[in-house]
Amino acid sequence: MSRSEAADLVVAARTRLGLSWSEIADEIGAPVVWTTAALLGQHPMTAEQAGQVCRLLTLDETVAESLQLQPARGIDPALMSDPTIYRFTEALSVYGPALKALIHEEFGDGIMSAINFRVDVSRRPDPEGDRVVVTFDGKFLDYKW
Repeated sequence: MSRSEAADLVVAARTRLGLSWSEIADEIGAPVVWTTAALLGQHPMTAEQAGQVCRLLTLDETVAESLQLQPARGIDPALMSDPTIYRFTEALSVYGPALKALIHEEFGDGIMSAINFRVDVSRRPDPEGDRVVVTFDGKFLDYKW
């Protein structure tokens, strides 16, 4: 079974059972954003994690096997036009050069790792409408020659 087919089954089972991504993450003891990305096909899970998820979602062993496969990371180009995903692209298009300049000013010549990386999403109440807070937390990797 392909990772995308497994992801579709996970999404359908989660919806059918009325479970949140957070509840699934709690079940396997992993961060919610990582868990969601893994179940959508972007990270391999351990056999134990995949088994726990499949038992929780009443999915069979073929799904668990697929969740353990090494993924081809990235996004379907068709999804880039999704409004939520596009806004991240737009924000990085506008603020990316400034973030790069500020990282270089603060840390020197290097990059933020997306491998040694954490990401979190939270809600912050605001009188003008709740705010979405996305935190990228990546290890600084300096360029060494």
